[in-house]
Amino acid sequence: MNKPLMLFVFIVLFSHSFVKGMANDIQQDTARVIELNEQAYKSRLTNPDQTVSEATKALVMAQKLNFTNGIGESYRVIGIGYNYLNQPKKAIDSYLTALDIFKKNNNLQSQAKVYNNIGILYLDNDYYKSLEFFNKALSIATKLSDKPLIAKLNFNIGGVYYRNKNFYQALNYDIKANEMFIALKDSINMVQCTQNKGVIYFYLRQFDKAEALLLEANKEAKLLDLNKPVASIDLTLAELYIAKNQIADAGRTVQEGIAFSKILKDDKLESDFEHTSYQLELKRKNYEQALHYLTIIYKQDSTAYNQNASTQITLMREEVNQQARQRENEILRQRQEFDRVKFWAVAIVAGLLLVLVGLLINNVKRKAKTNIQLTNLNAEVSRQKDNLDRINHHLEEIIDERTKDLQVKNKKLSEYSSYLSHQIRGPIATLKGLLNLEKEGLVDEPECIRMMNKSVSEIDDKIIEMSDMLHDPSRTGF
Repeated sequence: MNKPLMLFVFIVLFSHSFVKGMANDIQQDTARVIELNEQAYKSRLTNPDQTVSEATKALVMAQKLNFTNGIGESYRVIGIGYNYLNQPKKAIDSYLTALDIFKKNNNLQSQAKVYNNIGILYLDNDYYKSLEFFNKALSIATKLSDKPLIAKLNFNIGGVYYRNKNFYQALNYDIKANEMFIALKDSINMVQCTQNKGVIYFYLRQFDKAEALLLEANKEAKLLDLNKPVASIDLTLAELYIAKNQIADAGRTVQEGIAFSKILKDDKLESDFEHTSYQLELKRKNYEQALHYLTIIYKQDSTAYNQNASTQITLMREEVNQQARQRENEILRQRQEFDRVKFWAVAIVAGLLLVLVGLLINNVKRKAKTNIQLTNLNAEVSRQKDNLDRINHHLEEIIDERTKDLQVKNKKLSEYSSYLSHQIRGPIATLKGLLNLEKEGLVDEPECIRMMNKSVSEIDDKIIEMSDMLHDPSRTGF
C-alpha cells in the first residue's frame, strides 16, 4: 500500500473516531440536561429555590447544545419553581416561553404539561381560566394516552371543584386520580391525593375521616421529605384540632407548620398560619394575642387581595402579550416562509434560464459541428463521386474492349463452326458411307478399316488445328 493511500485511510479513521466521540459527548450532555431538569422538578416540594437553581443550570447547558426540547423543559421547571415561591409573574413568563418553544417543535406532550402548569398558576386567581387550561391539557394527554399526566390533571381538576366548594365533585376526581397514582406507583402524588381527601372531609365536617387521612398524608410526606405538603397538611390539621377543641395538638401542629413554612420561605403559608394562630388564641381566650394576630391578618388580607388582583391582571396581561408575540412571530415566520419560497422560485427560474441558455449554446455548437461534419461529408461524397465516375468510365472502356473482344471471338466461333461443319462433315460422310458399304459387303473389311482410320485421323487433325487456332489469338483466319 503506497503512502498517500495509507494517509487517506488514517484521515478517514481519525475523522470517524472524532465525529463518533463528538456525538457521544453531545449525547452525554443532553442526558445531563434531562437529569438536571428531573432533579430540579423533584425538589419543588422540598426546596423551590433549588428547583430554580438546578433548572437554570440545565437551561445554560441546553442553550449551548442548542437542545431545544431541553431548553423548553428547563423554562417549564423554572416556572414551577417560581410558582412554589409565589412569584407568578416570573412563573408565567417561564411557562409561556416554554410553551412557545414546544409549539415550534410540535412537542404535544410537553405543551400539555405547560397547559397544566398554567392551570395551576390560575388556580387561586381564576377558577374558570384554570379549568380551561386543565381541559386543554387533558384533551392532548388523552389523545397521547399519557397516563401520568391524565392522573395529575384529574387531581388538579378536583382542586378547581374544591375551591368552588363543590366538595363531592372534587372528592370524585381525587379518588379517580388516586387510583391512577396507585397504578403508577407515584407515591408523591398519592400523598397529595390523601391530603386533598382529608381537607375535603374536614370541610364536610367529617372530622374523624379527615384526621385519619391527614395524619396518614403527614406521615408519608415526612418520610418522603416533602416540606410543602407537610406545612399545608399541618395547616388543615391545626384547624381541625381547633374545631375539635384539642388546643394542645393544635398549638403543636401550628408551630411545626410555621417551621416548615420558614424553611420553604413561603410567605403565603406563613400568612395562613397567622390566621390559624389567631383562631387558636381566640379559642384559648387570649384576646390580646388574638387581637395582635387579627391586626396582622387584616394588613395581610388587604395586601393579599391587592396581590391576587394584581397577579390575575399580570397573568392575563402576560398571556395577552405572549399571544401578541406569537402572532408577530407567526407573521414573521410566514413572511420568512414567503421570502424563502420567493427566493427558491427566483433561484429555480434563474436555474432554468441558465439551463435553457446552456441548451441553446450547446444546440448552436452542435449545429455548427453538424454543419462542419455535413460539409466534410459533402466533400467526401464529391470525392467518392469523382472516383466512381472515373471507375465507371474505366469500366465502360473495359466493357467496350471486352465487348469488341467477344465480338471478335464470336465471329471466330462462328467461322470455326462453319469451318468445322465443312471440314468435319466430309470425313464423317466418308465414315457413314464406308459403314453402309461394309453392311452391304461391298468392300473388304481391311480396306474399310484402313479408310475409316484415315477419316478419323483427318477429323482429329481438324479438331487439333481448330483448337490451336482458338488458343492462338494471333491467328485470324482458317
